[in-house]
Amino acid sequence: VQLVESGGGLVQAGGSLRLSCTASGMIFRINTMGWSRQAPGKQRELVASITSSGTTTTYVDSVKGRFTISRDNAKNTVYLQMNSLKPEDTAVYYCYADVPLRTWGQGTQVTVSS
Repeated sequence: VQLVESGGGLVQAGGSLRLSCTASGMIFRINTMGWSRQAPGKQRELVASITSSGTTTTYVDSVKGRFTISRDNAKNTVYLQMNSLKPEDTAVYYCYADVPLRTWGQGTQVTVSS
C-alpha cells in the first residue's frame, strides 16, 4: 500500500490550503485515516484523524475551528482543508492510513509566511 500526498505549498498567513492523500495498492479495507505534521526541531504531532465511516473526527487543539478533515472512501482519499493558516502551521504534513497497519505517506511541505 502506498500513500501519496499533494496540495502543499507556500501561502501567506490567513490563507488556505487543501491537502489530499490517496492510498493505492492491495487494499482490503481502510480504517482510520489522518494527518500529522512535523516542524523543524519539533516532534511529530497528530493533527487530525477520521474514522472509516467519517462520522468521528479528532483534532489537536491548535487547529480546531481552522482545519477540517474529510474522506472519500470511493477514492481511498483523505483531505485536510486548512483555513486561517498561521506561521506556526509551517511543517511537513504526513498522511496515514490504517490498512490495518498504520502506513505513512512521504510528506508534503506547508510553509506559511507572516
